[in-house]
Amino acid sequence: MSGKEAAFFAIHNSLPREGPGDRFSLDWALRLAGVGPDAAICDAGCGPGADIPGLLAHVPQGHVHAVDLHPAFVAKVRTRFVSDPRVTAEVGDMTRLAGPFDFIWSAGAVYSAGIAAAMAGFRAALRPGGKAAFSQLCWLGEARPEAAAAFWAEDYPQMTDLAGVEAEIAAAGAQIIATMTLGPAGWAAYYEPLEARLDALEPGATGDLAAQVAAHRREIAVWRDCGDSFGYRLFLVRP
Repeated sequence: MSGKEAAFFAIHNSLPREGPGDRFSLDWALRLAGVGPDAAICDAGCGPGADIPGLLAHVPQGHVHAVDLHPAFVAKVRTRFVSDPRVTAEVGDMTRLAGPFDFIWSAGAVYSAGIAAAMAGFRAALRPGGKAAFSQLCWLGEARPEAAAAFWAEDYPQMTDLAGVEAEIAAAGAQIIATMTLGPAGWAAYYEPLEARLDALEPGATGDLAAQVAAHRREIAVWRDCGDSFGYRLFLVRP
C-alpha cells in the first residue's frame, strides 16, 4: 500500500460510512422494489456496513451478503454482525457477484467499476425479475461553479450530468424504474463524522496524511459552498 493509500485509510477506516447516504433513500428504493421479507440482498461496495441494518429491516427472514474490495471493511462487517446469521461478507468485485440475489444495493460505489460493468455484473447475479438500486454522483443542472468544477475535474473526471448517467444506464441495457436525489441529510451523515475525524488527526498530521486531510477539507468546503450544483442520484433499475 502506498503512503497516499495508507493515509486515506487512516482517515476512513474509523468512519461509520464511506459515502453520502441515509435510511430515507434506502427505504424509498426497497419499498418501490417490492423486496419481500425473505429476500436475498447483496450490498455491493458495502464499506463498513452502514446500510446493512436498514437492509435487514426489510428482510427479517432474508439474508444480506456484503461485498467490498477493501479487506478491512469486510472484517468490520464480519465483526459487527458476527452473531447475526442473516449477514455474510466477503472481499470481492461487484462485477463478479456469485448470486443469485433478489435485490442488489450499491450506495456510491458503482463509479469505481463503471455503470456498464456494474449493470452486467448485477444482471448476471440477479434472479429473474430482480432489481438493483445504486447512487451515482452527477451534476444536477446547468450550473458549474468554478470551485466545484475544478475539484471534480481532479477527483472524478468522468462525472457527467443526470442525462449523461441516464444515457449510460440505457446503453448498458438497464431500465430505470424510478429515481430520486439524495437530500442534505445523506451528505451530513457522511461529512459530519469525516470532519470530526479530520479534526482529530490534523494536529499531528505530516506528509501524506496532512495532504489527505487537506484534500478532504477541500471536498467538504466544495459541498458546503456549491452543493446545490451536484449530488448523488439514486436509481432503481432492472439491470
